[in-house]
Amino acid sequence: MTVTGDFDRIALLGLIVGQFRINRHGEHGPNHWARVRKHALTVGASTGADLLVVELFAFLHDSQRRNENEDPLHGPRAADYATSLNGVRFELTAEQLEKLCFAIRHHSDGGKHPDPTIQTCWDADRLDLGRVGIKPAARYLSAAGAKEIEAAYQWSLASPEQEDLRLWGLL
Repeated sequence: MTVTGDFDRIALLGLIVGQFRINRHGEHGPNHWARVRKHALTVGASTGADLLVVELFAFLHDSQRRNENEDPLHGPRAADYATSLNGVRFELTAEQLEKLCFAIRHHSDGGKHPDPTIQTCWDADRLDLGRVGIKPAARYLSAAGAKEIEAAYQWSLASPEQEDLRLWGLL
């Protein structure tokens, strides 16, 4: 499999959106996923991250939320969901799946990670904190992620209705 992956993104996103339990236009829905995807691919190009893993992270990390607020088990549920989709909707090696699931499981913990793929996943999510009025802090980001703070913050502040997966040609 190539770094960017060869899978049917439209079918995968349709499946994820179809089972999504909270408001599709809320803070953790597909609009957020689209911005996280953009940040992941931008930062990942600089960090040498596995672009397939970071793209799948964007689509899956909040896919199992049961509410917009406190849901400490959404990461582990989403990691389990990702595992169930591997070999069905996309093909990851054992190492790629391990990184994806670790990144998903721990994306809300607030730490940093030495692996560039895992850190890029976390950077991408943190770079979209502007959607809830929080400017990302460089101390929680890689050097490549920190360079994107201002542009990402301004984009996150834009109306969420302007950032839809349809605009990315993905749905």
